[in-house]
Amino acid sequence: MLSIKNLHARVEAAEILKGLSLELPAGEVHAIMGPNGAGKSTLSYVLTGRQGYEVTDGTATLDGEDLLSLEANERAARGVFLSFQYPLEIPGVPAMTFLRTAMNAQRKARGEPEVSATEFLKRAREVAGQLKMDFDMLKRPLNVGFSGGEKKRMEIFQMAMLSPRLLILDETDSGLDIDALKIVADGVNALRSPDRAMLVITHYQRLLDYIRPDKVHVLAAGRIAATGGPELAHELEREGYDKYARAA
Repeated sequence: MLSIKNLHARVEAAEILKGLSLELPAGEVHAIMGPNGAGKSTLSYVLTGRQGYEVTDGTATLDGEDLLSLEANERAARGVFLSFQYPLEIPGVPAMTFLRTAMNAQRKARGEPEVSATEFLKRAREVAGQLKMDFDMLKRPLNVGFSGGEKKRMEIFQMAMLSPRLLILDETDSGLDIDALKIVADGVNALRSPDRAMLVITHYQRLLDYIRPDKVHVLAAGRIAATGGPELAHELEREGYDKYARAA
């Protein structure tokens, strides 16, 4: 599904990604772990089309289509979703309004009919119940006054409603207590599907106790330094990243 080959990218004058290659098949969940500054968030931003990140070499394709040639909104319409490490607050815009607008914009781009208000509300209540969210949260301005755990649940709520094909989770476990972590992980696991792929970016192995990956990649100095199964995450927890950073 997602194929990345020899990807180089920089922010201003600093080269961050330095020849990163990665294959993520449909139906699989891959985790990326690495030290601060390795390029984990940069990879997520490059894939989703954030401004200010310049690709200088390499390719990234989704189902054979050149992902890097598309605008951010076009990538979203193709089914690319990024769960932010620090979700933004949007004062004055209710979460429900924001999400229905996003859903209908994506549907329009794909040539699909808009979702009706009745259909949207029915689905929203179902998903909120699964995530143990207070439905009144959805009536509040998006993320304004939300706790860290509430913001992350809102991200998973959006993910479930939009039903993307490629999910990129950038440190979704950041700031979560154990109960919130379990709820968020359950929401992510419910989205596992043979025609959907997930890239889970995290510092810590604890998230991978709940979202069990098919493969774990170590990102160091802008490239993939090692790949293994779930046991690799446990090794990193015990021994740290030093040997991989030196090798990279």
